Amino acid sequence: EHWVQNPYLHEGQQPPYTFDIHVTIMAGMPIREISCPSHKVTTAYEGPSVATVSLDKSETWGGNRDYILRYRLDGGRIHSGLLLCDDGTEKFFLLMVQPPEKVAKAQIPRREYIFIVDVSGSMYGFPLEVSKELLRNLVSNLRSTDVFNVLLFSGGSDLMADYSVPATPENIRRALAFIDKERGGGGTELLPALKRALNLRRADNVSRSFVIATDGYVTVEKEVFDLIRNNLDKDNFFTFGIGSSVNRHLLEGMARVGMGEPFVVTRREEAATKAERFKAVIESPVLTQPKVTFEGFDTYAVEPSALPDLMAERPVLVFGKWRGQPKGTITLRGLTRSGGFHETIDVSKVPPSRANSALRYLWARHRIALLSDYNRLRADDKRATEVTELGLAYNLLTPYTSFVAVDSGIRNRDGKPFTVKQPLPLPQGVSDYAVGGAGTRAMALPGPYPTAARADLPAVRESAAAKDGKGRKQQADDTAKITLVVDKVMVAQGTLSTEDVAAVIRGHLPAIESCYGKTGPKDKLVIHLEIGPDGTVRRVHVHSPTLKNKGGLRCIADTARKWRFPQSSDEGSTRVSISISPHERTSPSR
Repeated sequence: EHWVQNPYLHEGQQPPYTFDIHVTIMAGMPIREISCPSHKVTTAYEGPSVATVSLDKSETWGGNRDYILRYRLDGGRIHSGLLLCDDGTEKFFLLMVQPPEKVAKAQIPRREYIFIVDVSGSMYGFPLEVSKELLRNLVSNLRSTDVFNVLLFSGGSDLMADYSVPATPENIRRALAFIDKERGGGGTELLPALKRALNLRRADNVSRSFVIATDGYVTVEKEVFDLIRNNLDKDNFFTFGIGSSVNRHLLEGMARVGMGEPFVVTRREEAATKAERFKAVIESPVLTQPKVTFEGFDTYAVEPSALPDLMAERPVLVFGKWRGQPKGTITLRGLTRSGGFHETIDVSKVPPSRANSALRYLWARHRIALLSDYNRLRADDKRATEVTELGLAYNLLTPYTSFVAVDSGIRNRDGKPFTVKQPLPLPQGVSDYAVGGAGTRAMALPGPYPTAARADLPAVRESAAAKDGKGRKQQADDTAKITLVVDKVMVAQGTLSTEDVAAVIRGHLPAIESCYGKTGPKDKLVIHLEIGPDGTVRRVHVHSPTLKNKGGLRCIADTARKWRFPQSSDEGSTRVSISISPHERTSPSR
């Protein structure tokens, strides 16, 4: 690949460009805190919900690392806020409802969960086993006041109980036995199963959620999307995709119409981490059956058509267009554990701003995504035309529109193209080893790496005697052994410590040495790894400036893929670079 040959400046060299960034935060509700851990900034508040963040002059050359800006809202209770945009052509609004920063168990209302599990033939094996573990984990954490049910579907469907049952230990054992007997087989009909689940008798005063576990290879009609959209004001819908090659179009489409995020597990090793995150999202409803009414505020093209429950990990957003003057009221109603909830926003107190122009794209992108999801299920020329018109009207990339760059200036008058190799600065804190050393530009991991944590590990010093004649004579008398030493470990991304990485590598040095064969290691070695949150190695690239033995490099790479590192505390990958050098260790001959 030509990409890995991109030129880079050396470690510590100043970028050839200056860097500046200004951020305006218009939160629509009180801002509690703003921080920038990556750069020195100046923050100015223009009100409780508006702030501007400017880069300090000392950061002129700060373009060699990611710019990270964080802000927190004032979060002791449920907050709502409104943003308005009037760009002279169209008018847009965004209503936001944010959960409290911390949700106590006493604030969570009674919950009803209905698990809809795909047990068709394509789910046989690992996908169905993960589904069982997911249900086992979620059901086992329910409170005794909560109720649940299980519906298994393939060509038909099988219901555990005629109505949801309390989450008692006996009923939990019953549910686990019900799903444990399934082995996977038959066709897949999601629509009848979803209709059957929606027709189940609803428990009183609960937040009802449907959890759909499938690989997405089901017989689906657009009515599935319609069912979810039309029932959002009564129920919550969450999708959990399982399988090595899931139908992402369907799973992501179901998540979007349900105003949620898709969860997908493609490997057994990542199931526990994803399931834990999934549980955190669905287990804490805060405001149930929310409804928004507009009085004296002329709105249209409002999305979504119905609102899901406000969850501790999922805010509620309502956006659309408005006409006339910014006046009237917006009222939000719903139910909490302690009773009814009611909040009214006076629209006349929220001034429209051109600075909120992003609202037009928020609305247009959502509309395009919704129409495209429907079109993937069943193509329709009318929908395709609407998507095309939206892309052209709002300058957005769609399946039917593209960006075209037109330049009237002529740079190469002779018509002969030429290549300019413009070097990029290495990210701050990253050494030349990240791209294979000072003289080589080979790197397999995507990057360049973000800001890195480094550990300069002690290396065995070269013996001074080896540089003179006496040293060469000594080699004849002593038995010399070439061993590998870890020179440097660099964690470019992730939460693993350099010490943990170095400890694992040192334990595998003998296996690396064996890959060299009878000649023994004679070359400097750089190993780039991408490590998953479960500690397994996902990607490996081995590089040596002089080693030409491809079999040896392949052996080292195969060995590295079997290594296991400590599990990390986040869901992202860890990227590390390890520099290993051969050193001569001598011992007197006997």
